[in-house]
Amino acid sequence: MTTEQPPEPQAHGVHIDAQPGHAAISIDGKTLPPGIVTGYVLQHDVSAALPTLILHTRQPDGTVFDGLARVAVGVPKTPADVIVGFLREVDPQMLDQEALNRADYGGGPGATARAMLQTLTEWAQNLEGAPR
Repeated sequence: MTTEQPPEPQAHGVHIDAQPGHAAISIDGKTLPPGIVTGYVLQHDVSAALPTLILHTRQPDGTVFDGLARVAVGVPKTPADVIVGFLREVDPQMLDQEALNRADYGGGPGATARAMLQTLTEWAQNLEGAPR
């Protein structure tokens, strides 16, 4: 088992001039060809020394890449993934109590379900002191 850590990635000078529908991106003073970048993500964790730039590119026929790269694979969450993650964190007893104690609980058919859905909606929006 090796405990050797890879070296920190080399930092590059980046300039982004973005307008809706267009972005001119230069790396180390060299502007990327027009139309090759289809999107980008600039992420900076304040505690990290440098931001991370991920470029989404269109690869024309015949493009060859030969070199080292730091590779990250990201799978975007679907709305269903986000909802399921939120619902898994809900305490059923707390939801039951909060829904039944709502000032707008009106009774009648579907009243408990309506109260629970409204409570969950507020918690999702971080309103009314959602449990954390």
